[in-house]
Amino acid sequence: MIKKLRSRKPKRTPPGSAPGEISTNPAAAPTTMRLFAYNASSFEETVLENVSQLKEYLSPGRWPVVWLDVDGLGSVEKLQEIGEAAGLHRLSLADVANAYQRPKVEDFGSYILLVTRAPFKVGPSVGRAASTVGEAGGAIPGEGHVAGVMGLETEQISIYLGAGFIITFQEAAKPGDCFGGVRERIRKASAGMRTRGADYLMYALLDSVIDAYFPVLEELGERLNEIEDMTLNGTDMATMRQLHIMRREFLTVRRAAWPLREAVGSLNRDSTPLITEQTRVYIRDCYDHTVQILDFVETSRELSAGLMELHMTAASYRLNEVMKVLTIITTIFIPLSFIAGIYGMNFQTDKPGNMPELALPYAYPVVLAFMAVIGLIMLWIFWRRGWIGPQRVRREKET
Repeated sequence: MIKKLRSRKPKRTPPGSAPGEISTNPAAAPTTMRLFAYNASSFEETVLENVSQLKEYLSPGRWPVVWLDVDGLGSVEKLQEIGEAAGLHRLSLADVANAYQRPKVEDFGSYILLVTRAPFKVGPSVGRAASTVGEAGGAIPGEGHVAGVMGLETEQISIYLGAGFIITFQEAAKPGDCFGGVRERIRKASAGMRTRGADYLMYALLDSVIDAYFPVLEELGERLNEIEDMTLNGTDMATMRQLHIMRREFLTVRRAAWPLREAVGSLNRDSTPLITEQTRVYIRDCYDHTVQILDFVETSRELSAGLMELHMTAASYRLNEVMKVLTIITTIFIPLSFIAGIYGMNFQTDKPGNMPELALPYAYPVVLAFMAVIGLIMLWIFWRRGWIGPQRVRREKET
């Protein structure tokens, strides 16, 4: 039995709240901070216990690139302290804390806020779809497998790009994330990661979020093919429920990917000193990936809608087949019932006007044979008209 999926309801600020009021969900995960600081020749990775350490890393001239990765939005105090240390506007922090934002880009002059949404699976085998790229992936395609088969949700990931620093905020709704590959590239200094600036790091993080959609879409596509086979082989309510769930999951991806395409396009078009022309080339590649995601989603949604129509058509066809068989049986037995009804009446054969054949020898088997002949003649007529039998199958093949 397939349980009804219910989306997580985020806690919004009460109506009439002051602009920039930071209000987090009481059920949010506790806030933890991991920091990466690196240059061309070395890097430093540490877990911050308090925000005062962040100010030291952000001091001018110490590290060319600093990345603070914040997991969990449960501590309003830490969010405010991080905002003060990095010079973040309260309105942008409120968008981070209220994790129901659509993907977008906002330019605050000294920094850029990029809000994205990463997919993850929920169900009996709970796991984050992003973690399929996880600690082993991010920039490595084709690794991992999407966990769970019951539903799809997204979590908000906010990325701040400033002069020499990146700050990411994650809801931490599920264990793991999609930034594992980026961390490994920093540790190993692969692909010239440490020789580039904070804007390239932002691109790498954005690319990891976008890449997290592809394993999810691949699994959804496989499930859709299975449902298509189930629909062609037979129809039942379980197949209909599966189709309904699939359409909801594709809608979830579309709600996240459509504004994400607009946001990435804005990053590519708008001129800002925080993003170099060399990095803008890579951002265009991210935009192309978002277009691929939307193309796949739209095609799959149309296919799922077609499968629902096919399901309804097949159900109607099966009902018509049943009704046709019952109609043929009823039609054959109508004349037989008529004859049996006549001979079932009470007659006196010794009086005029009654049925003299009732007294004839072998009248009973003669009537039965006559009824059988009528039934066979009707079956032959149905066969000749192609309603039953091989003639019907041959005509269906010809059409």
